[in-house]
Amino acid sequence: MTDYAEEQRNELEAIESIYPDSFTAVDATFKFTYVEKYPDEPPLWEIHSQENLEDSDVEDILALLQQQAEENLGMVMIFTLVTAVQEKLNEIVDMMKNRREEEKRRKEKEAEEAEKVAFQGTVVTIENFLAWKAKFELEIAELRRKRQKEEEQAGKPKLTGKQLFERDHNLDTSDIQFLEDAGNNVEVDESLFQEIDDLDLDEDDPDFDPLDMGSDED
Repeated sequence: MTDYAEEQRNELEAIESIYPDSFTAVDATFKFTYVEKYPDEPPLWEIHSQENLEDSDVEDILALLQQQAEENLGMVMIFTLVTAVQEKLNEIVDMMKNRREEEKRRKEKEAEEAEKVAFQGTVVTIENFLAWKAKFELEIAELRRKRQKEEEQAGKPKLTGKQLFERDHNLDTSDIQFLEDAGNNVEVDESLFQEIDDLDLDEDDPDFDPLDMGSDED
């Protein structure tokens, strides 16, 4: 007749010599309980406490315990079960490390890309240049209106566009003078502009005139 109590005592002494304290792996503690007819019947087990394990990890561990217990019926198996769980937890830890490393590499790559974009600036295309030009011209027109209003209030005669041109010799110079008088500075980073050969210009367009770009008729 099998002396179940004797087999259980012998195994327990062996387990305690290997793991002097309760068995803990990663952030999980497992509790095993002998049944009367162990090892002909599997022991009871439960996850006593755990942290940082996904629900899917817990399900995998419980399924592994069940499989190992069935394969080892009739033999003392606590050490076998503990070893199997430990190996599984090591696999989980490795997967966690790999995910963290992949996430770290992804963030580093994103940071490098962002730094690269910030260093290079925004490449100016026909579309965003024309948008900037339209906004700039609106600001210039508003400054002209303000100056003209100030001159009218000061009793100075209203100047026509031609008179402004003749007075300042150049409308570009006049625009700069208006900006300086208004205390505004408009900075244009020329390094952001593509070379003219790099711009996507449709020279087959019958209305295309390279000398007419960026000019306004009075």
